[in-house]
Amino acid sequence: MKTAVVYYSMSGNTEFVAKQMAEEIPADLVRLAPVKEYPSKGVRKFLWGGKSAIMSEAPTLLPYDFDVTAYDRIVFGTPVWAGTFAPPLRTFIRDYKDELAGKSLAAFACCAGGDAKKTFPKLKEALGVDSLEQELVLTDPKDNRKRSDDNAIRVFCSKLG
Repeated sequence: MKTAVVYYSMSGNTEFVAKQMAEEIPADLVRLAPVKEYPSKGVRKFLWGGKSAIMSEAPTLLPYDFDVTAYDRIVFGTPVWAGTFAPPLRTFIRDYKDELAGKSLAAFACCAGGDAKKTFPKLKEALGVDSLEQELVLTDPKDNRKRSDDNAIRVFCSKLG
């Protein structure tokens, strides 16, 4: 099954996991980046990013190479912002929602703490699906590396079959 890991990463945690998964599965990486970057430090980071997530904004993305018809499975990777997925994923889903129908979908979320599992119901709603093949939450996997996270990533990938 040909797989793409589609992700957005601000601080590098989500990208760190996406790269591990791409090697483990194997899969192609599709990095999403907004034209107008979000502030990455201080109060503005949380205010602007949180507002964008809560308001379900879909920012314009920098060009990226992706042919949805080439993949059977899409694994979404996102940081958790205000209890939901990052806005660049919303743009991707809006642009490809019809073509994603019938594909195997999975997701992982990286957070600094809190209840990241709220992210997945919101992602499923945006995708128009009842379930995801696999879900995984990791807390600061790059910045606070743990052997248990590496194992969780391997298990997640192995369950994708």
